[in-house]
Amino acid sequence: MPELPEVEITRQGISAAIQGRQVRHVVLRNADLRWPVDPRLVHILPGQVVHRVERRAKFLLLRMSAGTLLVHLGMSGFFRMVSPDSPAHRHDHLDLVFENDICLRYNDVRRFGSFLWVEGDPLCHSLLADLGPEPDDARVDGAFLQDRFSGRSAPVKNVLMDQKVVAGLGNIYANEALFAAGISPLRAAGQLTRVQCDRLSVAVKKVLSRAIESGQQSLHRFYEPVTGEKPGYFPFVFAVYGRENQNCSRCGKPITKIVQAGRSTYFCPSCQA
Repeated sequence: MPELPEVEITRQGISAAIQGRQVRHVVLRNADLRWPVDPRLVHILPGQVVHRVERRAKFLLLRMSAGTLLVHLGMSGFFRMVSPDSPAHRHDHLDLVFENDICLRYNDVRRFGSFLWVEGDPLCHSLLADLGPEPDDARVDGAFLQDRFSGRSAPVKNVLMDQKVVAGLGNIYANEALFAAGISPLRAAGQLTRVQCDRLSVAVKKVLSRAIESGQQSLHRFYEPVTGEKPGYFPFVFAVYGRENQNCSRCGKPITKIVQAGRSTYFCPSCQA
């Protein structure tokens, strides 16, 4: 499932090709995504110029002349740059064809992605209006986290993934950040000390930054023919995520897996207190 680094790499991967370009036409093959794609997009988007490609949390914002195309990749969605006349494959649901003969093609096996046309300020849209600051925002420091955690008895991992606390932080990188900070995901958020919150804020930024740097090595994949690899998804060496029963890189003891709020949690009971 794409998380913040994957969405950011997607933004970087497509922006160079489509920013400043005019949409020539739209091909909508399947409107049955998480929310049905408005069929009027095939008439609204042609002629629009993409001025900027931005990211807010896990959303892509294609800011155009008359509005913004708000895109979420869902659980399995990805874009690929192809020739407009290249044959569509299974689960290729939508094409944005630009004046430079570049086709931005969207594929989504599970169809949980979305394309929403927003006129006016997209940051006021109901999906974005209540989001917390970005993880790399200077405001997200130890004092900020301690304030947001104050009085909360829920496990810190669950609170850290609350999009109203920090926007865009998902399950995978929450696991990794808590390990890097030496904090148990079972700890009540409100019990964390200022020192622990300081460590956690630094860990969140470092983990996401390293993941984005890793993903930048795969930007060329957006222009490759279909090879089975999804552009925007990239290999990353995790310290705990997906490593149940493997040895911890710090202490050598086995990594434990539990389930919290329906999501898999990986941690080292020895290193994370």
